[in-house]
Parts: sequence; structure tokens; C-alpha cells
Amino acid sequence: MNNPRTFISYAWESDEIKQWVKNLATELRNDGIDAKLDQWEIIPGDQMPHFMEKSVRENDYVLIICTPKYKSKSENRIGGVGYEGDIMTAEVLQKLNHRKFIPILKSGTNQTAIPSWLSGKYYVDLSNEQHYSNNYSDLTTTLFNKRETAPKLGVPKENSKTTLKETKIPTIENQVMIKGILIDEITEPINDGTAGSALYKIPFELNKTPSQEWRDYFVQAWNFPPSFSTMHRPGIASTYGNKIILDGTTIEEVEKYHKETLKLCVNVANEHFEQIELKRNQEIERKAIEREKHKKNIDDINKRISFD
Repeated sequence: MNNPRTFISYAWESDEIKQWVKNLATELRNDGIDAKLDQWEIIPGDQMPHFMEKSVRENDYVLIICTPKYKSKSENRIGGVGYEGDIMTAEVLQKLNHRKFIPILKSGTNQTAIPSWLSGKYYVDLSNEQHYSNNYSDLTTTLFNKRETAPKLGVPKENSKTTLKETKIPTIENQVMIKGILIDEITEPINDGTAGSALYKIPFELNKTPSQEWRDYFVQAWNFPPSFSTMHRPGIASTYGNKIILDGTTIEEVEKYHKETLKLCVNVANEHFEQIELKRNQEIERKAIEREKHKKNIDDINKRISFD
């Protein structure tokens, strides 16, 4: 079995977090995972940007230690965390290797500690002793690619008289669509000369209020779209009620770049949600058939039972 190579990205926010990360890396290495840590790899005189780029590019996985401080630095592109965030989002956009980057919740909550560009990703909660004890194996089985998989499909019974009814796929009338831009709700840029001060918030009205599942699919699609322009901005999309909000762009960028990506991500979210609904409908029908079979079996046997 190969030893998976794993780089750990974290914020140097305190001696406590540095020691916690070192302990985690040590435990991973004791369990056969080749964990790479800057505390062991970097010496004075090394080029930090080169180390970061090489570590993200050449390792099989990147563990991202999420704290409120890490989230702030990542989203505001501050220091090494901000630079690593740029490298990681660029690699995901280019290679679509989403599973390489695993969020690890160290403190806070998924809302306060996980950067928006990782929103919607399956994270491993190691935020306290109990979670660490329960979830550490979830991390190692993932790194060793030994997670439980579905059993092989069996051969359908040829003579079975009970079959699932054809389930209708949701029609276009039921899909979420963008109606247009809510002009009156566009905010004004600060324009104080600081980085990003020329950007502002633009809301888009949807034809209906989507479910939370749809929202998660959309944000995930926006952060990692199947195709994108050079001006794509991961992490700026959110949803609220019947609105999509891009917080950190301009109306000119929407016209030139974001419009097509928005349409694409809405379609991706619709497709994912349709598959979920299809499976749900099939499960409902399957249970209804089972209930009918059970009731018929009881009726048939009851007719044969006599107490004369």
C-alpha cells in the first residue's frame, strides 16, 4: 500500500494551533500517511511562495485546518494563507480535483471557520476531543482511499411481477431560473482606493425560492464551475430567499463574464436536484409497492384461514 502524501495548510495564529497541527501531522505519519508540514520542511533562506506552490501541486491531498482566523485570512487574501488559497482555488479550477482539498474544522463552526470557497464541501470535524476521537478514522480512511463503497448490483429477478412505475423527471416549469437583476438592490462601491473597494453587491431574482439542497449545489457549482472565464471569482456567490447574490463584482463583469457562468451553475444545481428528486420519488413508489404487496399477502392468507 502506498503512503499518501498530504500537505497541511493552516494559519500561524498562535503557538497552540501550531502545536495542535504538529500533533495531528505526527499522528498521521505514525499511521503511515506522509504528512508534510512547514514546521519540518522550511529553513531560513527558503522561498516561501515556491514551497507553497510545490506543496499544493505535488501532494495527493491538502488538509485545510479551518478556524475563524484562517477563514478571515483566506477570504481577505492575507499573508501565506491568502496566497495558498489562490494556489488551491486555481488548481481546482484547472484540474477539477475537488477531493484533493479536505477541510478540517479545528475551531468555530462551519459557517464561521470554513472559507466561502470551500462552502458545501464535506469537512472532518476535529474541533474537540470527542469529535477528534470519532472522526479521525474518517480522515485516514479517506486518505488511504479505503472508504466503504456500495455492494455490487445483483441480477434482477426475471419473473418478478412487481415493478416500479415510471417516475417523471421534473419539467422545466419546476426548475429554478434567473428572472433578472434586482437593480434597486445593487449596492454602491466604497471606492476609497483600497483593494476591492470598486466592487459591490449585485442580487439576481429567481423564479422561485429554492430548497437548501439546491442552494448548496449552486454555491458548490459557482466555487468549482465546469467551465469559467479568466475573471471568475470563487467565493462571492450566496443565496437568500429567492435571490442569488454576487458580493464582490461589478455590473460590467456580470455582462462580460459572470452571466454565462451564472446560467451554467443554475443548470448544474437543477440537474443535481432533479436527480435527488428522482431518487426520492422512486423510493416513495418502492415503499408504496411494498405496502401493497404486504396488504395483499395479508388479505390472501386471511381468506384461507378459517375458524370453523
